[in-house]
Amino acid sequence: MMQRRAIALFTPTIHDMMDIAGMADDAGFDSVWNGEFFNRNGLVTLAAVALSTRRAKIATGIAYAYMRNPVLNATGAMDLDELSDGRMILGLGSGTKSMNEGWYGQPFEPRSAAKMKECLALLRKIWASHKGPGVRFDGEFYHINIPAFVRPRAVRDRIPIYLAAVQKGMLRTAGEVADGLVGHPLYSRKYLSEFIKPNLEIGAKRVGRSLTDIDITTLLITAISHDREQAIQDAKNQIAFYASVRSYEGILNLHGWERQKLAIWEHFKTFNLAKMAEAVTDDMVEQIALAGTPDECREQLAKWEGLIDLPILYTPTAGVRAERVMENHRLIVETFAR
Repeated sequence: MMQRRAIALFTPTIHDMMDIAGMADDAGFDSVWNGEFFNRNGLVTLAAVALSTRRAKIATGIAYAYMRNPVLNATGAMDLDELSDGRMILGLGSGTKSMNEGWYGQPFEPRSAAKMKECLALLRKIWASHKGPGVRFDGEFYHINIPAFVRPRAVRDRIPIYLAAVQKGMLRTAGEVADGLVGHPLYSRKYLSEFIKPNLEIGAKRVGRSLTDIDITTLLITAISHDREQAIQDAKNQIAFYASVRSYEGILNLHGWERQKLAIWEHFKTFNLAKMAEAVTDDMVEQIALAGTPDECREQLAKWEGLIDLPILYTPTAGVRAERVMENHRLIVETFAR
């Protein structure tokens, strides 16, 4: 049985995030993860989490790899590693083309997997250069020359990097160069078994590694309530929200959820989340999420045994009231405390 538990912190406020992080730390959670969006900076908020915890690892799940220069991500991770006394995990993702271009005005590299591989090499070179005398890097995508780079009292020479991946190219890159995988909230058990792990393994074998060398995590949609119907509705809202992104349709196609997919896409045109959620079927919830009472969710987690090493329990927020979001965070901590 999986012994490790993690929680994703998607709370209404930063102070709420700090409160839940402290609760999860006290409850024996392995790690606490946050993310970023166009309206929240993942590295800044994780600093607050670092100061609210004593033992649990802190992690970005995820920070954007290309919206910041690698030097900024590298030094930001070093700052957080220092602040947390060596508990930092840097979770990175490429983001979609529309996110890069529409949200941040950054050009999107179509060869994203190749760029990511070089990005990780540069991050690790920066960390390994903390004693000086400088950093020079000439790659295909990045050219860096910092003659006087030095970072006194750096906690570690190497900070773990976990990659987010959905498509084949990035999965194989993660298998080749990442310390772990940050699974997308839309991952299903079937997608993990039949697509994720085989492609991770292909990448790992390129460099003489195996799946046991990669910490396989996933952001697992987790809706807990003493009102079972409320929990299922929350999960359906979140699944519908992610299923509206066409980049992720491979997960839906693998299951034959064509009718559901097209209905979600149709109602997304008018941003009608209620109608989108109506298209999400119970079997989609069963394959993708934990949803129900505390006892039911504990039982459901057993179905993920052998597919992942670490569940990052993820509270639905799409179309969910702030009070309910906080209730669910607290129930996750209570339900899965060690």
